[in-house]
Amino acid sequence: MVERFNGRIEEVLRSHHFVSGQDLQQTLLRYAWLYNHHLPQAALDARTPMQIMKDWYQRRPELFHKRHHNHPEYDSSAFPWDGGRLGYKADQGCCT
Repeated sequence: MVERFNGRIEEVLRSHHFVSGQDLQQTLLRYAWLYNHHLPQAALDARTPMQIMKDWYQRRPELFHKRHHNHPEYDSSAFPWDGGRLGYKADQGCCT
């Protein structure tokens, strides 16, 4: 799955012109969110990675270090490297 994700990122990088580093970073974050939450994967029986993670959380919550919630605002713990610049809103938490 990592190879597929990397291949799709490569396609995005080839097909888009980015006006700044921030534009590139925002595009990559949006694509990662889209990939994990909305693009079903054949290797996951036509489910998204987030659906699989939610199932694992329901079956084995002890494997998770903290419970994720729906964050109405920017989740700085999800993207600590951007220092709050992007204003990413984690509107779909993992396991609520």
